[in-house]
Amino acid sequence: MKLLLLNGHGINMRVDGAKLHIKDGRVSASEEPQEYVFHPKRIDVDSIVVYGRSGSLSLEAIRWLIKHNVQVSILNWNGKLLTTMLPSESTNVKTKFAQYHAYEDQDTRIKLAKKFIEAKFSKSEAVLDYLKQRYPEIEYDFTDDKTKLEKTKSIREILGVEGGVAWKYWNEYAKAVPEEYDFRSRIDQYRRATGAGDRVNVMLNYGYALLESECLRAINSVGLDAHVGFLHEMNPSKNSLAYDLQEPFRFIVDLTVMNLIEKGVMDSKDFVRTESYSLRLRPSGARKVTDEFNSVINGKVEYRKKNSSWGSVLLLKARELSHHLVGKRKTIEFIKPVYVGKRDDTDLLRKKIIDMPYTEWEKMGFSKGTLHYMKQNANSGKAFSLNAHVRERLEMWGGGC
Repeated sequence: MKLLLLNGHGINMRVDGAKLHIKDGRVSASEEPQEYVFHPKRIDVDSIVVYGRSGSLSLEAIRWLIKHNVQVSILNWNGKLLTTMLPSESTNVKTKFAQYHAYEDQDTRIKLAKKFIEAKFSKSEAVLDYLKQRYPEIEYDFTDDKTKLEKTKSIREILGVEGGVAWKYWNEYAKAVPEEYDFRSRIDQYRRATGAGDRVNVMLNYGYALLESECLRAINSVGLDAHVGFLHEMNPSKNSLAYDLQEPFRFIVDLTVMNLIEKGVMDSKDFVRTESYSLRLRPSGARKVTDEFNSVINGKVEYRKKNSSWGSVLLLKARELSHHLVGKRKTIEFIKPVYVGKRDDTDLLRKKIIDMPYTEWEKMGFSKGTLHYMKQNANSGKAFSLNAHVRERLEMWGGGC
């Protein structure tokens, strides 16, 4: 999966000589907008995200994009999804009828709603496990919440349990965020969503909009109705099923934002404060979040004995859901594949690197320069990675413990 972000002023998409010509918007006076030319049947972009203020899109460009199955998503100034232009949808009417019948059957609806939340709990635990490797102060226990979820008998009760876990999750997630980000939680003490007043929430909002657009593409491709969800209530202006499908994959955005924080690549120039005191991403910030989101969602994971990307898994899960609704698949679950994140920059490995004598390192067959560079990274407090050979030697070394 590949996303192309267009932002700034003067975005232009047109067709000339059967080729699609795209001109990115101008972000600053000193930086020339990037231009792209795509030949027929040879475009390597799956989705175009427009975060710009002004520009034009010709009717011929719309036809070209639709015929090449390229989705176009337009985000609002606050980073939330405004609208999406989707490729031709599946015309299997039976799938939609099955979806509507499942929605009207209360027992089936509750069963499916629980499946989405069970997966969300599992992925939330995986994110906190990953963070705990570097931030040992993170503590959590969702055991009681899982038991409560099993006993729920209505959508309202399910959402109540989910809200309690979300409150715990964001409080622990916040422990990994540096003070200068002024992030406290995603929700307040009354479990209501907070506005985008800080940099972390701005990045999360933008990332969830990107994820929502990918969920819409998956739903559209398998012939389901994006407005009829099972966990989230139907609303003419809401993509309820997309919100449902987001739940097992929100961890992609949470990891995206944490990666950016740990790498230290975001700065104050990537954000702008509005007259209403809300915060939004500048084009430079949107580009950084999009690039990292691309990296995480294209990360590899084993599923069905194949090495797939998380983006491909999202599409497969939408297809599994449609097959389950029409009776082609007996069971449905969203927990698998499980996310397993192993860090190279744990507190233990950092300490080993810092304490490692240069003489010991040389005995292992490595150079002093390599260790010096590793010590700099370990002392910097930023995230870093190690190759498998170096990590193995460090773990075997008995010092620094």
